[in-house]
Amino acid sequence: MKTMTTDELINLLDANEDLNIIDVREDFEVEEGVIPGAVHIPLGSIPERAGELDKSKEYIMVCKGGVRSANAGEYLESQGFQVVNLEGGMMAYDGELEFK
Repeated sequence: MKTMTTDELINLLDANEDLNIIDVREDFEVEEGVIPGAVHIPLGSIPERAGELDKSKEYIMVCKGGVRSANAGEYLESQGFQVVNLEGGMMAYDGELEFK
C-alpha cells in the first residue's frame, strides 16, 4: 500500500487538488476535527459502505495514528480500490481542520 506524509497531504490541500479522503476514526474522535473535505466512515463500517466508493478514484485513508487506516486500506485494496495511507494519521497532521 502506498503511503503519504502529512506534509505531502497539506501541499495537495493547499493546491486545491481534488482529493478523496476517508477518515476511519470513531464519532467521538471526529468531533475533534477532520481534514477539510474528508468523508467519515468508521473502520467497522468500511465493508458495508465500500459500495459507496468509486474504484476509479484513489482514496487517502486517515485515522488517529495510521494503524486503523492501514487496516481499512488493506481491506479496500483487497476489494480492488486504490488507497494511500496517511503516515502518522491525525497525530502527525498539523494543517487546517473542519468541524462537522
